[in-house]
Amino acid sequence: MGYPTHMSVCHAHNLRGAPEETERAFGVRVSLRPEDPFRTLLGADWSRTHWFASAAERDATLLEMSRKHEFSRPGDRPALVYEKVQNVRPRKR
Repeated sequence: MGYPTHMSVCHAHNLRGAPEETERAFGVRVSLRPEDPFRTLLGADWSRTHWFASAAERDATLLEMSRKHEFSRPGDRPALVYEKVQNVRPRKR
């Protein structure tokens, strides 16, 4: 009996953490500045959204993501744009 040549990432044991049942309505959208040269690699419309269960958790993470890190050089400015977003869905009746 042969073994599969690759393992699918759909299996629960391959996840970084257990899936959460809580709805995550508060997000931070990360995108590139218009002059960023990575836009030629990733595309002009590239973005990544990180979702959180509460506005407080989102805001704390946003502060950490956007802070000036200790390894930044004088005059460096963040290369990413951070935007608060909220997922508003109509309530089911």
